[in-house]
Amino acid sequence: MSTQPTDPQPGPAPAQTPDEIGAMLAAASGRVAPVASAAAAATGPQRCGLIAIVGKPNVGKSTLLNALVGQKISITSRKAQTTRHRITGIRTLGDTQFVFVDTPGFQTRHATALNKSLNKTVMGAIGDVDLILFVVEAGNFTLADAKVLSLFKPGIPTLLIANKLDTVHRRAEIAPWLKSMQERHPFAEFVPMSAKNKADVERLYAICAKYLPEQAWWYAEDELTDRSEKFLASETVREKLFRFTGDELPYTSTVVIEKFEEEASKTHARMLRIAATIVVERDSHKAMVIGEKGERLKRIGTEARQELEKLMGAKVFLELWVKVRSGWADDEARVRSFGYE
Repeated sequence: MSTQPTDPQPGPAPAQTPDEIGAMLAAASGRVAPVASAAAAATGPQRCGLIAIVGKPNVGKSTLLNALVGQKISITSRKAQTTRHRITGIRTLGDTQFVFVDTPGFQTRHATALNKSLNKTVMGAIGDVDLILFVVEAGNFTLADAKVLSLFKPGIPTLLIANKLDTVHRRAEIAPWLKSMQERHPFAEFVPMSAKNKADVERLYAICAKYLPEQAWWYAEDELTDRSEKFLASETVREKLFRFTGDELPYTSTVVIEKFEEEASKTHARMLRIAATIVVERDSHKAMVIGEKGERLKRIGTEARQELEKLMGAKVFLELWVKVRSGWADDEARVRSFGYE
């Protein structure tokens, strides 16, 4: 979906001085008043635009999306490559509707059919947006970060989101690091922050708003995502799968929803019956997911069901199965059949 700005958009900011960088770090640390919030009451023409959240795996993109939307719509885990789809999160504040696009972490290590699909999703997202949020860990810049940065097309404003600032113990080292980042790319602005800090997230809304064109909103004011409940169900089960198997289970495992039905109920305002299949590549992986006497699979199901009930406001009956499909992640036809573009 392309957008044509109706007013001039800000260009790349000039190199920032040490004093300006110091002020940014002070704002991110909460030592000065934050930028006026974008959540103020609507007073002018509507703004709306696409904002891509891009970076290598495990830099906090999904956590940032959930914080910006104000509700969990993208799954998170310590396992790299958790996000596999383009997930749209919507937040409407004041005059502005922010349409955030969370993308998979760009893959540089393995050239499987699955990884090629994930990279295609990233490339599609960053080529047709009004603003890019390039997420890196504050104080770090690796070869994987550089490969993602090399994908960006000129002409699209890009903010450097120096995330996980709360984990940096020596803040004095961040200022020279930010100066070095100025030499890598003409970033429009630097935003040192933590996605877990509410004040930082509020500050980010105000920064993003000025890059979005004046145009009518695309979604209703109360919409939070364009993804279906069936999709959210599969993602929730997959998150719990990764949470309870840790590094034991290869990331190529996936979840397919076989049944998603709403039923009438005399005791609940809403009732859903969901059947999902966890797909793994080996018999040993299947045993790992099921666990001793089925305890691990039961725990995955219980946690997923409880989260889905809160998310969907319904009584949920969730049935889980585990099947082996050897080599599926390197089979283009099967990758597509499992819902990857």
